[in-house]
Amino acid sequence: MPLPAPTASAFRTITPGTLPGPEWHQFMLGAVAPRPIAFVSTIDRAGNVNLSPFSFFNVFSSNPATLIFSPANRVRDNTQKHTLYNVRDEVPECVINICDYPLVEQMSLASTEYGREVNEFRKAGLTELAADKVRPPRVAECPVSFECVVEQVIAIGDQHGGGNLVICRVVQSHFREDILLANGAGIDPHKFDAVARLGGDWYSRVIPESLFEVPKPNRHKGIGIDELPVHIRHSEVLTGNNLGRLGNIEREALPTAADAQAYRDEPLVAFTLNKYADNAPELRRHLHRLGQQLLEEGRLLDAWKVLLLAE
Repeated sequence: MPLPAPTASAFRTITPGTLPGPEWHQFMLGAVAPRPIAFVSTIDRAGNVNLSPFSFFNVFSSNPATLIFSPANRVRDNTQKHTLYNVRDEVPECVINICDYPLVEQMSLASTEYGREVNEFRKAGLTELAADKVRPPRVAECPVSFECVVEQVIAIGDQHGGGNLVICRVVQSHFREDILLANGAGIDPHKFDAVARLGGDWYSRVIPESLFEVPKPNRHKGIGIDELPVHIRHSEVLTGNNLGRLGNIEREALPTAADAQAYRDEPLVAFTLNKYADNAPELRRHLHRLGQQLLEEGRLLDAWKVLLLAE
């Protein structure tokens, strides 16, 4: 059943700057989640290698291929991280490695605040692999690596927690064969056991049981929830997700009343129509439940036919 719209009193409203920095930091990181993790290897002019994970990270353009991560100033004491010094002041290159679940504990260990002269590859038990086009090494154990040239570093705050956007142009990339789709045309999410960052000590894991598909409305124009029949929009059974899926259909693809009538002979539909023939509210409720079940099975058109019979 759709949840009622929350009232203002159901929210805690916080203006940035009114909480101590560490407390506000946890609110932001707990809410903006899950976040992908950039496992970044860098190097200084003397050849000292650094390796550290950052969850202020994402892809921002595929052409030109651009990744951005942010080594924020430490909330605790406003100091800056060795990765930032390397890409800003020493060698403006990096490798952004992407970890999977088998590496998450080693990746976390590499986030320890070791001295600048300490190589986190060794501390975390990981293998340096020479990159093709940049000086920092790749992490051999990572299933994906992006060799990058750092084009710009933008400081967006000089206080505790202030970010430093490191804008990276990808010049070479590496994808382990066993995570690719059978046709080689991309990454198979069922094979890539990706991890992401939450707040505090928490992470999340992309496993087959957590995967689901939502058809993108980028190649067609759905009718929208506002154009669903009234009894569907105000259903006591159908959820917001159900309504969103029903509204993501083009008008010309909608089943007709004749299509719905032809569906009456389907065994479960016929059973429902016969059982509740003398009780209109119960009939509508059970047809809505059947439509919901069909939606969860990915049978959008059949769901529409059943729901049209509930009018």
